[in-house]
Amino acid sequence: MNAPRKLPVRSEVPAGDMWDLSSLFPTDQGWQEEFKKWEGRIGEYESFRGKLGESAASLAACLTFDNDFERQAERLGVYAFLRSAEDQANADTQAMVARFQNVATRAGEAASYIRPEILAIPDDRMAGFLSATELAPFRLVLERLVRYKPHTLSPREEQLLAMQGEMAGAASNAFRKLLDADMKFGTVTNEKGEEVELTNASFLELLQSPDREVRKTAFHQYYEQFLGHENTLAATLQGSIHKDVYYARARSYDGALAMSLFPDNVPQAVYDNLIAAVRKQLPTLHRYYDVRRRKMKLDDIHHYDTYVPILSDLEIDRPWDEAVELVAAAVAPLGEDYVSVLRQGLSGRWCDRYPNRGKQSGAFSSGSYDGDPYILMNYKSTVFNDVFTLAHEAGHSMHSYYSARHQPFQYYDYTIFVAEVASTFNEQLLSRHLRERAADDRERAYLVNREIDDIRGTVFRQTMFAEFEKITHAMAEQGEPLTVKTLQDAYSELLAAYFGPEFVIDDELRRECFRIPHFYRAFYVYKYATGMSAAIALSRRVLEGGEQELQDYLGFLQGGCSKDPLDLLRGAGVDMEQPEPVETALTHFASLVDELDELL
Repeated sequence: MNAPRKLPVRSEVPAGDMWDLSSLFPTDQGWQEEFKKWEGRIGEYESFRGKLGESAASLAACLTFDNDFERQAERLGVYAFLRSAEDQANADTQAMVARFQNVATRAGEAASYIRPEILAIPDDRMAGFLSATELAPFRLVLERLVRYKPHTLSPREEQLLAMQGEMAGAASNAFRKLLDADMKFGTVTNEKGEEVELTNASFLELLQSPDREVRKTAFHQYYEQFLGHENTLAATLQGSIHKDVYYARARSYDGALAMSLFPDNVPQAVYDNLIAAVRKQLPTLHRYYDVRRRKMKLDDIHHYDTYVPILSDLEIDRPWDEAVELVAAAVAPLGEDYVSVLRQGLSGRWCDRYPNRGKQSGAFSSGSYDGDPYILMNYKSTVFNDVFTLAHEAGHSMHSYYSARHQPFQYYDYTIFVAEVASTFNEQLLSRHLRERAADDRERAYLVNREIDDIRGTVFRQTMFAEFEKITHAMAEQGEPLTVKTLQDAYSELLAAYFGPEFVIDDELRRECFRIPHFYRAFYVYKYATGMSAAIALSRRVLEGGEQELQDYLGFLQGGCSKDPLDLLRGAGVDMEQPEPVETALTHFASLVDELDELL
């Protein structure tokens, strides 16, 4: 038996494999010094209190200060977050995050009067302000703020809500610490006879093993740990859901879902139509599971059989540098400037590349106005999907890069709704690039299988998650208890619907509802599904179009939040209020299932 393969500690990771955060701060000491200056500015908010309605100049002065303060805060907050993500057991970096959150909450309290004071300005006076030269840089900010008038409370009530900032994040923080730091899953012997530490980062790798016993062991061993913590996990999820319901009621929204859709000005019909369209196509998804079962020569199919490529004997080992060049070649249709900037960032120090002990699991892009658009990866050269993850996060980072260079700070930070378009657009380009260059039908089948699973995971699976969020928040709003049993029962009904009657649903899979981090940012996951649908349509438009179609898309990347998300997408060439984008994605999925069945 080989010795267990353990992750390196952070101090053992070569510098070239880690991100270089010096575009934000050269050292932690530099952060500390800037943090003190920023904290010292909180008192300046008081100088504007009671004066916002006096003149356009007074209001402009307050908004300018607040904008500068938030820009400084973003730089500090992103740095602290990135440092803490490197090793979540590092007490010093965790303390940086805690200090930042504490001061950010205090700053929120100090600034809490701004919104109600602006909204108290009489409509006729505000109309005059909106035409004033001094307020031209903030006209859209103010127009969007006025929309919140029915949902804004008195100054004292707003202050009380602002004081709850740290408390509101307690459930999510407890969940992350339990999942990423405290829960231990033991080791699993993989198909090569290596004893691998089972972690959140290695779980997917083991589920992609060609050896079914490895997959089965990893699945059951992983979820066994959730049984011992399910009451705690149910309590944290319950706390997060009740927090959403509380804020929706406090601010007079129709519900938590309505509150979440309001900032993007997205009609609830977009959310409901997505679920309805996906529900209609579930028989196609069930047919795919049967194709997978037959091609894998299985008597029955379980959840742990759905991540491994059907052609699992096609081994992949793609080092980081090769992955970077592959992504760069795939996105070549976006032009030389895009490719040059991206290649330099990925080959350089934008990315924290590989797993280390205590590092945050998964992957993310964290862009900021004054720093590089950083990417956290847990890249494994043998996991084919990690190349697509890199392309995905690179899409986010390039979106940040372009928007920061074409918009002022107050309009650069794009919403999540459009963010998922930029990321999955890159995945679409990569998928097409690889399929067009497949050496034979067998390799093409491998790639078609991967794209099917990508759509399955992004459109079907995320829509199932979106349904769960809608159901559980409705339960809370109707006064129904959220317990281990009721949460798992709700999830089980969805599992049965989405996986179909011929799929074997292991009892442990009910506990999956307790391990999805996105459930602590409710009504987020539907944007993955709408984002992929838009990305499929836009990628076809760019690839099959000319210079105008390309410029439309680059204009979308440069748009930040200078327009509402649906308007930004219309400008790029797709209308998400219509059913066509989602239906196109689902039709594409069905054709891929047919192709896979024929190729194999």
